[in-house]
Amino acid sequence: MDINFFDQVFWGNTIKQYCLFVGFILLGLIFKRLVSRLFSLLIFTAFKKFAEDIKDNTFVALLLKPIESFITFCTLYLAVNQLKYPLDVVMWHRSKSKLEVSIGDCIDKVFLFLIILSIFWIILRIIDFIAHVLKYKASLTNNKADDQLIPFLKELTKTLICFLGFFVLLGFVFEVNVLTLITGLGIGGIAIALAAKESLENLIGSFTIFLDKPFTVGDVVKVDGIEGTIQKVGFRSTWLISPDKTTIVIPNRAMIDGVLENVTLRDYRRVNFQIGLTYETKSEDVRKIVEAINEYLKNNKNTRDGYATFDNFGDFALHVQVVYLVISMEHSKYVKVKEDINFKLIEIVETYRSEFAYPTQRSVSDAPSGEKPA
Repeated sequence: MDINFFDQVFWGNTIKQYCLFVGFILLGLIFKRLVSRLFSLLIFTAFKKFAEDIKDNTFVALLLKPIESFITFCTLYLAVNQLKYPLDVVMWHRSKSKLEVSIGDCIDKVFLFLIILSIFWIILRIIDFIAHVLKYKASLTNNKADDQLIPFLKELTKTLICFLGFFVLLGFVFEVNVLTLITGLGIGGIAIALAAKESLENLIGSFTIFLDKPFTVGDVVKVDGIEGTIQKVGFRSTWLISPDKTTIVIPNRAMIDGVLENVTLRDYRRVNFQIGLTYETKSEDVRKIVEAINEYLKNNKNTRDGYATFDNFGDFALHVQVVYLVISMEHSKYVKVKEDINFKLIEIVETYRSEFAYPTQRSVSDAPSGEKPA
């Protein structure tokens, strides 16, 4: 075969250039998975002592796709740069400033953009792995504050990395003077702060939560009547899981400004309500009903400090106050104890020949003789 065969030119490029172009692409497609896995394992050696109890499969699974993307973009860039045509075609020309922009220059910028993105994607995945290890170690301790702090620090670090990546792209790809841009942002900082007033308040609220520690992940809280279990504290909001397994998102500002009750810090759940007996109930029966309720609450193993008293005379009923503490803090058991006690109250009232009152009004015919209806 004539050695000059590879020097023959077609459409502005030699056969040798086309072969190199195809060769780089094939090498990238064939070996990107293998190289990505080896590169992931190589990086994992730097975290081996830090993540002794974590398998390398977790690390490889996180880094495999971003490293594959990095290798793909690099091989495609090398492959494309083996060609001269149409990369050397000038797209834009300015004679006075002697500035020329070719197709190759634009392709260089596109690949630089993609390569930088893939690098920061790798960094973000490494942060995910570090947070995964720290979260695992925190689960081995009894301190719940660690479980709450780690996801917050993870989001904070990833946000800072994203901002850094944004400025790197502006500086290297779009050739923007980053220092001048930051100075300009400082001048417009007041306007930005006013526009993002609520977001800043929520961010400050998140730091306040971590400093004051009114609750931790896993605590059951009540905020302005909304009850739920703390799942996550983020930059802007706190996530709660309600007793019916509904996800509730509350802004951090509301968490610190509103009336917050940490139910987990209590040993008991207090129940306080009234029942109304009809005025036809005899005083002796009212006394027996109160005594029967007190006896039942005293012997109830699921409650403590329970009592009942004849409280007052209402417009339509004789009010009996019932107060007790439920020992269990679990919501399902708490509701069940309340239900059992309510059924028992109905049974006691029926046993002593009384009824529960409801708003009523006597007619003229029902009034006793000699009395004027009100």
